[in-house]
Order: sequence, then structure tokens, then C-alpha cells
Amino acid sequence: MKTIKYLLQKEFLQIFRNKTMLPMIIGVPLMQMLILVFAATYDLKKIDMVVVDYDLSSASRELIAKFDGIPFYNVTSIVPDEQFGEEMMLTDEADAVLVIPANMERELVRENEQKLQLLVNAIDGNTAQLIYSYSARIFGGFNQNLIAEWRGIPNLTPPNEIKITESYWFNNELDYKWYMAPGILAILVTIIGMFMSGMNLVREKEIGTIEQLNVTPIRKHHFIIGKLVPFWIIALFDLAFGLFIAWLVFNLPVVGSLWLLFGFAGLYLLGVLGLGLFISTVADTQQQVMFISFFFMMIFILMGGIFTPVESMPEWAQTFNHLNPIYYFMKIMRNILLKGSGFFDLLEEFFSLVVLGIIFLSLAIWRYRKTT
Repeated sequence: MKTIKYLLQKEFLQIFRNKTMLPMIIGVPLMQMLILVFAATYDLKKIDMVVVDYDLSSASRELIAKFDGIPFYNVTSIVPDEQFGEEMMLTDEADAVLVIPANMERELVRENEQKLQLLVNAIDGNTAQLIYSYSARIFGGFNQNLIAEWRGIPNLTPPNEIKITESYWFNNELDYKWYMAPGILAILVTIIGMFMSGMNLVREKEIGTIEQLNVTPIRKHHFIIGKLVPFWIIALFDLAFGLFIAWLVFNLPVVGSLWLLFGFAGLYLLGVLGLGLFISTVADTQQQVMFISFFFMMIFILMGGIFTPVESMPEWAQTFNHLNPIYYFMKIMRNILLKGSGFFDLLEEFFSLVVLGIIFLSLAIWRYRKTT
């Protein structure tokens, strides 16, 4: 224990003497939580719409007013020709173009039907789908109003109506920040664990102190513990700091047990730190560690479910995610914080993290023995 104590003391002294390390420990969680949670959102807050009104009737003006009355619809202009609307969409001045055909009102009176055209910028497929869904609901409401008004029907509701009351569980305000904050926290913990632990060992290679350690009677497990424990503590501190920011700024609820959350985080970090240590035994410079870690991080993060639900991914991607520790930890974070899940609800994730932790730590220990 004395050997481990002195190694930990040495590691913490090195960490706090490093001028770039302390700003990262405090600055990274602060910047990630205050910037990324606000920026990474699929919420639509503004839809710029251009209207091409060939009809110029009271019905077309009523339809335009319907869209203009919705807070996140911004009817920027009414143009006389469809070509103007298409040009504005090509220059990103419009997200959607509504084309109202000539004689719309007359055809509605005579034939009880008419076709409208909605052109949507579908570069971002998710945004285009949302615009279409919102617009379809507005068209539906407009259609019902016309039927009630023109046919003199005061109430289209059947007498024995089944009333539907919507209730959203775990995020009843549908606040996207509550969904993103746990995911950003999972990324934060991963960055601290993988990047910093890997770069710390390689820095010792670069300045030559690793050879001095290798000739001492320090055992292998002493060395591994001495390298992993400081960053394990720092990562847990950053997780607590990030949770405090999320609670203070975004009012993020903590429905489940914090003890359980930090227990899972500690288990997760063993695997991530092991992977960072393994990368550092392969690399010779800090730049190599950054490139290799960035390669793994990008794959793990993008496939971990922070932006796209894993269930929507192809079958091969879902199979690959069984080897992705971020996928399990992101799920754990959201389930504990938002749903209040208990240990037995997360047994699959627990055993998966145990297996991945054993694999990554074993690789790190094996590779370090081989290189020394």
C-alpha cells in the first residue's frame, strides 16, 4: 500500500503541476454543458416559409394567417411566382414554399376538394419530416374549419366522443436539453478517462521518466493502479461538477439514486481508462494518442445513441454496439436520471460493462508487459 500511496502522490503532483491539465478539468465540463447542450438540439424553433399565392382569395389569406399565427412559422414573403420561391429555397432564405393554386376557393366550393403544394428543403431529413408533420396538422385544422363554416356545421365532434388525454412520461415538457445533458455528461466522462490517462503515460515516455519507473522494483499492478486511480477520481469529480451545472442551468431532474449512478460511472471508467492506457502503450507521442483516441471516440459517440436512437440503426450497427461502452453508459445515465431505474433494471448494462472493463484492462496490462 505504501508503494501505491507514493505513486498516487507522484501522479497528483504531476497533474497539478501541468498548466494545461487544471483548465481542462474545470473548463471542459463547463464549456460542454453550457454550449453543447444548447447547440445540439433537434427542436424546431423557426421555420422560414415563402408563400406563392395564385388565388388571392379570402380562403388563401385565411390559410396564410393560420401559418403566420404559429409562433415558430415565419412567413417571410408572399411572392407572385413559384420560381421566386424555389430560388429563395436554393439560397437558404426559405425552409419551405407553400404554393396555393389559382381558383382554390372556387374549386373548393364547386368540387369540395383542391390540391396544395408544399416544397420542403430536405437536406436535413429529420427537420424536413418535422416541417411536413407540423404543416399537415395545420392543413387538417384549416380543412375542418372550412367544412364547418361553409356547410353550416357548428360542431364536427360526434356526441359520444372518446377523449384522449396525452401524458408524456420521464420528460413531460418534452425538453430536449433533458435528453441531451446526460449524453453530454457521458461524453465528458469518456474524454477525461480516455484522453487524459493516455496522454499522461505517453508524456512520461517523451520526457524519459518511464525508463526510471521501469528499473524500480515497482510491480506491474502498482504501476497500473497508480496511473488509473487519479484520473478515475478526476473523471468522477467532473461528472459531479457536470451534474451540478445541469441541475443549476437546465433544471435537470435526478429521479434515481446518485449512489447507483456514480457506482456505474466508476465501473464504466475502469474500462475507459483501460482503453486509454492500452492506446498509450501503442503510441509513442501525445499526438498519436490524440489521433487514435479521437478515432475511437468518434465511432463510439456517433454510434452510442446521443443523436440517433440505436434502435433506428441497421442491424449490423446494433450488433457492433455490444462492444461500445458509451452506448451502455449513455443508456444508464438517461435511465437513472430521467426514469429512476434501479440496479436490477440495468443488469444487462452492468454485466456488459464488467466484461468490457475486463477486456480493456487486460489488453492494457498485456501490452504494457510486452513493451517493458
